[in-house]
Amino acid sequence: MKNEYPKSLLEATRYFANPDVCVAFVKDMRWPEGSVCPQCGGKKVSYLSTRRMFKCMAKDCHKQFSVKVGTIFEDSAVPLDKWLVAVWLVVNCKNGISSYEISRDLKVTQKSAWFMLHRIRAALQDGTFEMMGGPVEVDEAYIGGAPKNKHLNQRMKTARTVKNEKGDWVYNPEFREARGRATKKTPVVGMIDREARRVRAQVIPEIERKVLQDLILDNVSKGSKVFTDGLPEYKNLNAMGFVHDTVNHISEYVRGEVHTNGIENFWSLLKRGLRGTYIAVEPFHLDRYIGEQVFRFNNRATKDNPLDDRDRFMLAVSQISGKRLTYAELTGKVGETAEPF
Repeated sequence: MKNEYPKSLLEATRYFANPDVCVAFVKDMRWPEGSVCPQCGGKKVSYLSTRRMFKCMAKDCHKQFSVKVGTIFEDSAVPLDKWLVAVWLVVNCKNGISSYEISRDLKVTQKSAWFMLHRIRAALQDGTFEMMGGPVEVDEAYIGGAPKNKHLNQRMKTARTVKNEKGDWVYNPEFREARGRATKKTPVVGMIDREARRVRAQVIPEIERKVLQDLILDNVSKGSKVFTDGLPEYKNLNAMGFVHDTVNHISEYVRGEVHTNGIENFWSLLKRGLRGTYIAVEPFHLDRYIGEQVFRFNNRATKDNPLDDRDRFMLAVSQISGKRLTYAELTGKVGETAEPF
């Protein structure tokens, strides 16, 4: 049955041009063992072909519903053919795709395209609790704009030295050592399991010892090898039951098996998409952009797991249920946020 589905974007555009095919495909991905009523969970369901709707035949229910109900597509006037092509583009474009490109390609407004992309990102986020077995590379990063793009007054506050009234370079009393606080960037931590070749990453409130060590305890099995850079916040991991070793990036990048090149590779892919495709991302939304890149990274084609574009697309569509994102939730900012980048 899988071989019937499209293998390329061109095939997907033609295949999903038929609304009945779209409904049948989403139904098969969502309910592989048969349609289920989202209201009562009943399996006695009939299909109303004239309206492309389903009707629950349970005695106390008789509710009508579509394949969109309870998914990221719910309450959307955008037809399924455009939704499915948008999903294909998101999961298969290595550096992501902007809302303006989706707007031009699918003939929807930019606002609708932006909302669609965030719904798709919500579906791509993985909530697995499986522990990593190692070796595991752990690294942190600051995501944000380059200092050269800031106003001169803002750059002066983060410069180590400034010119005084006489024109001499002197130490800047307003300089702050903490990179994140000084540049108002958003701290992110990531870890990659070399054996499973899977990465996890998330936004964190601050790069502090307790935050980093708690994340390692929650995601890495005790006794595993953990490799990090020389950040002091990673100290004491050996005492916590891990085999910890560090690489000092001032003098070296690799020492035998001790390195963080795998997670650094993920950071380069993430930042390339954020700076080259999305341009300006609010920290409020950053977790979903990270989830999008994590999905593509974890489901990339490898020697041991030769996934193709169709495989990634089908996996993404199979995750659409129970992840509805409303516009109010998407735009409802709570508390202070850092500057966009």
